[in-house]
Amino acid sequence: MAVALLLVLPAASGAQATPSRMAAQRAELDRIRRERAALQQRMQELQGTVHDLSEEKRNLAQQADATSRAVKALDDQLVGIEEEVLDATGNLATAQDELVVKRSVLQRRLRDVYKRGPLYNLEVLLSAESFGGLVARYKVLHMLTLRDRSLVGSVERLRDRIAQQRTQMVRLQDEIERSKQEKALEEDRLRGLEAQRGRSISIAVQQTQVVRSRLAAIERTESRVRGVIAGLEDVRRRLEATAAAASAAAARRASTPSAAGSRVTSAPAARATAPAASTIRTADFGTLNWPVDGTILYRFGRTVTPENTTLRWNGVGIQAARGTPVKAIAAGEVVVSENIGTYGMTVIVQHGAGDYSVYGSLAAASVAKGARVQKGQVLGEVGTADPDMPPHLHFEIRRSRGTAVDPLDWLRGK
Repeated sequence: MAVALLLVLPAASGAQATPSRMAAQRAELDRIRRERAALQQRMQELQGTVHDLSEEKRNLAQQADATSRAVKALDDQLVGIEEEVLDATGNLATAQDELVVKRSVLQRRLRDVYKRGPLYNLEVLLSAESFGGLVARYKVLHMLTLRDRSLVGSVERLRDRIAQQRTQMVRLQDEIERSKQEKALEEDRLRGLEAQRGRSISIAVQQTQVVRSRLAAIERTESRVRGVIAGLEDVRRRLEATAAAASAAAARRASTPSAAGSRVTSAPAARATAPAASTIRTADFGTLNWPVDGTILYRFGRTVTPENTTLRWNGVGIQAARGTPVKAIAAGEVVVSENIGTYGMTVIVQHGAGDYSVYGSLAAASVAKGARVQKGQVLGEVGTADPDMPPHLHFEIRRSRGTAVDPLDWLRGK
């Protein structure tokens, strides 16, 4: 019987190792869920601000990976619980078998004690032939009593252990059911994340195509503006060359003696008028008035869009309310007043000596081609050429025969 009792105790200590393993698995699952919660918080922040779509796709991939690891952790947990169930079932069967044996032995002992009567032990002691025999019989009866007491204690302990193992079985069954439900929820979440990531990729592809088309249209418009200014510059240079040639011819005629021996002093009919100097001077650097009051929407130069495409702005976007008056930064002649591609309604003012100012994204123009305008004169109103942007003025300054420069360097600092 002592051997049978030792067979139960190792099983109980082994069963205690499994809950500690399950606790470690549960801690790992909780850590994965905290990681995923942080990713979900970051996704909410992204969706509430302007962001790079590639970061959103990366976030979804990380959420899907965390959820996949959560499913794997739940699988490991289920395996651990099932192993614990097997151990608990074996321990319960062993304890029940041992309880049956010990109860049978205890019942036989009770029957023997009952049959012999309450005076049996006394009769055994008194029937001893010597004092030594009496002591020996007392020791035997004492050992039998200790054995019976140990047997009763073993039966009670086995009964308690069986009750504990049955309680553990109920707990394990609840754990299995809960883990299966959690696994089903995590698998649903994973499928949802994969579908969301697929939609996000599809939207990103579509948006990339739209952006590329938009960039191509902007490039075509920019090429058209360059062509217009290049044509104007060709005309201006030809006029400068013609004026210079006429002036040289007049000078030669003035220095040649006439048939009567006298010198020609003037030839006003043959003299051409040279174009005026630019109304944008070097001294105006950083002091020109803004064409419209507002905030900067985009800046001059290259920029990278959220779709990882490169866009070059030849001017700045000044955000202002629709209908806000747009004013000339300097005096000049209106050489363009029409719709130009992605620039929308555009007015271009020639200031002389190869300097131009460009006013795009207008709701309407107040001046016509060929008109002479003064500094601060209203040219039109702020409008919206790009439906993806708020109302704004697209403003450029082109110097040195049409080269785009940063307008903010020329405008008065705010």
